[in-house]
Amino acid sequence: MILQISDWWSSMEMVEKIFWSISVPFSLLFLIQIVLTFVGGDIDDMSAEGDADAVVEGDAGIDFQFISLKNLIAFFAVFGWTGIICLDMGLGAGVSALIATLAGLAMMLIMASILYFMGKLVEEGTLNINNAKGKIGNVYLSVPANRKGMGKVQIEVQGLQTLDAVTDSDSDIPTGAVIQVVDVLNDQILIVKPY
Repeated sequence: MILQISDWWSSMEMVEKIFWSISVPFSLLFLIQIVLTFVGGDIDDMSAEGDADAVVEGDAGIDFQFISLKNLIAFFAVFGWTGIICLDMGLGAGVSALIATLAGLAMMLIMASILYFMGKLVEEGTLNINNAKGKIGNVYLSVPANRKGMGKVQIEVQGLQTLDAVTDSDSDIPTGAVIQVVDVLNDQILIVKPY
């Protein structure tokens, strides 16, 4: 078998050897890259440092990145295989290299576009508690009267949230009661009233 591969390799022209030398390793790297992407190999959670909230607040998605490691690997994989196909179709070395280059650039453009538009799908995870003003919700843990203590309410604001609440009402607001958010105290605590 090794003798057959050796005979096959020695029977090729130099241009064909170059295309094969590019396509095989970069195809393997491309496959490894795909597997790691699906199993989460792109990010090592243990090595992440810093305040996650600080990082997320400024995240506006991924910018358009035409030249990246993933795109270069895809370029060379497509370049190599396209060159091999063009040579097998009887095209000359120059034409094959041109077509292979255009195919590789098209692949880079497609991958950069996919990553760009996927990056735009991000949702800001920071809760803006001021969005709760005027909303209606339910008491989760009773809210003591006249701000004598804190209770909890469930309210629909950027998804269902359970948030701390106080009231200026003269009587406690019991669990299960319907409330309305009047204001927000220190950007952390809701001021509610019975609805």
